[in-house]
Amino acid sequence: MNRNAQQLPEQATTLRDAALLFSFDQDTSMNAHNLDKIFRPRSVAVIGASSRIGSVGNTVLRNLVDGQFSGDVYPVNPKYKFVEDFQCFGSVKELTNAIDLAVVCTPAPTVCSVVRECGEAGILGLVIITAGFRETGEAGRRMESDLAVVAKSFPGMRVIGPNCLGILSPHQHLNASFAADMPPAGNVAFISQSGALCTAMLDWAITENVGFSQFVSVGNAMDITMANLIEYFADDGHTDAIILYIESLTDARNFMSAARDFTKTKPILAYKSGRFEQSAQAAASHTGAMAGVDAVYEAAFARAGIVRVFKIEDLFDGAEYLARKPQTRGERLAIVTNAGGPGVMATDALLTHGGQLAALSPETTETLNVQLPATWSHCNPVDVIGDATPERFAFAINAVLRDPNVDALLVILSPQSMTEPSGVAEAVFEASEYSSKPILASWMGGRRVAEGVELLTAGGIPTYSTPEKCVRVFMHLVQHEQNRETLLETPHEVLLDFPMDCEARKRIVASSTTSLIESSYLSEDESKSILEAYGIATTHTEVARSKQAAVEIADRLGYPIVAKVHSRQITHKTDVHGVELNLQNAKEVAAAYDAIIQRAEQQRPDAEIEGITVQPMLAKPLARELIVGAKRDPVFGPVILAGAGGITAELYHDRALQLPPLNKRLARRMLQSLKIYPLLSGFRGRRGVDVDAVVDVLLRVATLVLECPQIAELDINPLLVHERGAIAVDARIVVG
Repeated sequence: MNRNAQQLPEQATTLRDAALLFSFDQDTSMNAHNLDKIFRPRSVAVIGASSRIGSVGNTVLRNLVDGQFSGDVYPVNPKYKFVEDFQCFGSVKELTNAIDLAVVCTPAPTVCSVVRECGEAGILGLVIITAGFRETGEAGRRMESDLAVVAKSFPGMRVIGPNCLGILSPHQHLNASFAADMPPAGNVAFISQSGALCTAMLDWAITENVGFSQFVSVGNAMDITMANLIEYFADDGHTDAIILYIESLTDARNFMSAARDFTKTKPILAYKSGRFEQSAQAAASHTGAMAGVDAVYEAAFARAGIVRVFKIEDLFDGAEYLARKPQTRGERLAIVTNAGGPGVMATDALLTHGGQLAALSPETTETLNVQLPATWSHCNPVDVIGDATPERFAFAINAVLRDPNVDALLVILSPQSMTEPSGVAEAVFEASEYSSKPILASWMGGRRVAEGVELLTAGGIPTYSTPEKCVRVFMHLVQHEQNRETLLETPHEVLLDFPMDCEARKRIVASSTTSLIESSYLSEDESKSILEAYGIATTHTEVARSKQAAVEIADRLGYPIVAKVHSRQITHKTDVHGVELNLQNAKEVAAAYDAIIQRAEQQRPDAEIEGITVQPMLAKPLARELIVGAKRDPVFGPVILAGAGGITAELYHDRALQLPPLNKRLARRMLQSLKIYPLLSGFRGRRGVDVDAVVDVLLRVATLVLECPQIAELDINPLLVHERGAIAVDARIVVG
């Protein structure tokens, strides 16, 4: 670190000119976002620097010094002449040299003017640590809005924060944060919306000697978002993986694009908090209830190739695994252990998470028979027995790693009285030197295994306290490889025949929705008309506004008949006992009309009951009931749903979500992920139903919601699927 900055070139007559001169030799691919000014600065100004120990301004300045930042540092504060042996400047305007990065630590009401001064001085990289903005309420929200306007008035200015911990770039020896310590330099970038989690992760990383390439607290993300950072770190030669802590997203389109590009070659692990949003309870349809906020995030992560974890400890464990740079090339896991119980625990965890226990080749089994005691397990997990020496462990480990049926190895050690944890750790490390297959270790215990754990960690072997942790982390990386294969597939173009052209379809939707005044619900017959315009078969439905009309329609359509309450306000007809099935004659239809109207008026006195709908009763004994729907999520836009249908749709929650546009491969995988899929494809001698017809309906629904943004929610429930087609028996569309 230079305490006395070099003078500017003579031709740079202003700070803005100097900033332009310095920018030309930066990497142009990264300059698109000007993030080099933040993560690779040559000079840093700490605005609000202080001599008061414990203050944010003092901590940031000391962290830059203690982190051994090699560039120039400039404290700015009108209260001081010197801070920590640095000359202190009274304001940004007094700075005489070019500044790449400014770290702002001044009180919230002063930040707007500080940012304006930075822009006028040509400072394009800012980290605003100061809190007191939108997280504090309406006044803070207005102040942050004003701040954003000021920042955007200076072309090329990029801002992290406000209300953030700051950033750490270990390879640059840059600690521009108020975190206590610098983690080792590594290959994993950590991006978090929680500053508290950042400090916990840092403390753990230093204890476990886990390195990071970048460490970013985004705070309120007024300007630079997670999407920007993912895109930038994709070109960072030090970053081989990213770990995210997410509370919410606002730039979903950019986030999805950046994440998909990154995960085609490198893994992203993410933890999403706030899984149970109350807004899901206010959903207007079955789809709205089933496609809650968290479910949509999960579908989006899967579409973007992101591996989602559900425990904070999995973020820590995942960071350790990724930092060791193991390459996961398959899901066939072998286990070597000196205790049968932990081996069974690991097997249970592997199968629970959808992994595969490697089947040892006959040659490997014979090799192990030669050297291991006769009482060894003779299968995977390979139990080398409790009295195993380091040499016995080493023999088994090397034999298993040579097996072509094995993709990865988990070594488990239980500290029995004759066990040498350190010697076995050395054997594991030596084996790793001669094999490219991933090796994980679980040294179970405390004091007796501590030295062995240290040896494994120092040797770059991911080591965990329990076998279950090892398996979870391993399966996260297996999932990444599976996601990556999906992302790299080239889908075939989907060609659908529609009854009418695109403009005609849109006119049908517009004519049904523009007449709405108070209600946002389309009636069943209106909803079915829209589905038919998109080529989705529906049961013929007619509206009867009197008992006599109901009987006349039924006589004309033919028996048996289904009668349903007709009301825009009643979303779920069965909730008010508004459905009568299998009506055989005019007398039953007349009685059903009176009963349906009476029950609906009693249970929903607020609803306008317009009569009933009448439609033929379908007799398809081998058919299956599904639900197909769509919801317009406020963050990610349209989401398509498929699942077990009928009145139990919300009870069983057997559903799959996907973000359009869809192709046949994605639509079919949605169905294959359902628990009821064996019943659709054929089970125990019973013939399956027409899965291709369901795929076709999903593609048409996806087209519908993409073409018609006024549709907020859509339900086809049930979609009756039989051996030669699928038909929408009931439908409801909600207009937004």
